[in-house]
Amino acid sequence: MKTLRKQLSLTILLTLLVTIALIGLASNWLINWEFEKYITRIGEERRDNIVEELGKQYDGFQRSWKQDYVHAIGMNSLYDGYIIKLYDADGNVVWDAQNHDMSLCGQIMDEISQRMKERGTEGGFINHTYELERDGKKTGAVSIKYYGPFFMNEADFNFIQVMNTVLLVIGVMSGICAVAVGCILGSRISRPVTKTAYIAKQISKGNYELRFEPGTRIRELDDLGIAINHLSGALKDQERLRKQLTADVAHELRTPLTALGSHLEAMIEGLWEATPERLKSCHEEVKRLGTLVADLEQLARIEGESFSLSKNPMDLFLAVRTVSENMTGEINKKKLALSIKGEPVFVDGDKNRLGQVFSNLLSNAIKYTPEGGSIRIEVSETSEYGVVTITDTGIGIREEELPLIFQRFYRTDKSRNRKTGGAGIGLAIVKSIVESHGGTVTAESKEDSGSCFTVSIPKSGL
Repeated sequence: MKTLRKQLSLTILLTLLVTIALIGLASNWLINWEFEKYITRIGEERRDNIVEELGKQYDGFQRSWKQDYVHAIGMNSLYDGYIIKLYDADGNVVWDAQNHDMSLCGQIMDEISQRMKERGTEGGFINHTYELERDGKKTGAVSIKYYGPFFMNEADFNFIQVMNTVLLVIGVMSGICAVAVGCILGSRISRPVTKTAYIAKQISKGNYELRFEPGTRIRELDDLGIAINHLSGALKDQERLRKQLTADVAHELRTPLTALGSHLEAMIEGLWEATPERLKSCHEEVKRLGTLVADLEQLARIEGESFSLSKNPMDLFLAVRTVSENMTGEINKKKLALSIKGEPVFVDGDKNRLGQVFSNLLSNAIKYTPEGGSIRIEVSETSEYGVVTITDTGIGIREEELPLIFQRFYRTDKSRNRKTGGAGIGLAIVKSIVESHGGTVTAESKEDSGSCFTVSIPKSGL
């Protein structure tokens, strides 16, 4: 199995090489095509110049040709690859390059043929005859033999070779750069991914301290690293809560079991008489165990897949007032001032479950508010939600603990005082019920300044 770095490097390298090859081939074809057009045009211009220069060598007064100039033009043209044959007006040969130097003509024709054959151009020598005139009268004709459709001289051929060499060198250098770029990019992308995979493996082994440091300048990779960091933090918190749960449950079970066991043992051994008061004390401890088990069963039931709600239109204000009336005894016992404000707000909800939510929240407010304090309940609504706010003047919650209070078995009261006891399950139940209704529950608090819990439930369609 290939590594990500190798796979990315090979992919980038292959892409760049193919791109470079295509660009090189396209550039080579375009340059050759344009150069052939240029050579063809230059050849036509050169032949026109030869015809023009030869036409000027006719002496109209003497009705003869200037042989020396004709010879010079013919030899220069021969070296350029054009074999000239000049005729007078009667069709007689005035000057013929092949008659003048047959071996040189043959050598030049062979060199041109060989050069064009090496280049892979198909063609051959062709003759083209041009009429010569002076003042509207025919003075002769010139036949030019050349390699068609075009040919290149030695300089042209060398130019094309140089261009092809330059393109080849550029291709090779680009390929080397492609290899380097592919390796660099592959390493840059694979390094954070490899590090993230390593951190994930360490997390699976229970090491939650490693962190991914963002800074790759690649948003997706930074997002991946941040997600891994969040996962590590969440798992660390869950592990801590799991250990805390073990300690909490052990404490909750140990306290009543120890008391119950010691009382029963004393009665069995005859050290204590089984009076109604002592039996009542044992019964209280059994009830504590039953309450803990009931809370655990209730949370498991609410968070289970088979949990269902019996939703109907219900009045939040009425539900809050009913819960408050049921707790009047506890409120009066602590001499708390309770105020309820608002108006009827109808939502789609399970009356019993939402009643449990408000009961838990109000019970906590009563439990953690000192004697003489106050509790305020307000029912309001927005365009989409019915909102219940429960505010107290209790002991409050530390800021760092606010994000954790809705987690299962989390308790801000580390001493687990029996007066405020419980296993930290109540708020977890509240959150589960509210979210199953499609709503939200939030908390605001300051230590020693009270707390405010806000429950929002989607409104009824009525």
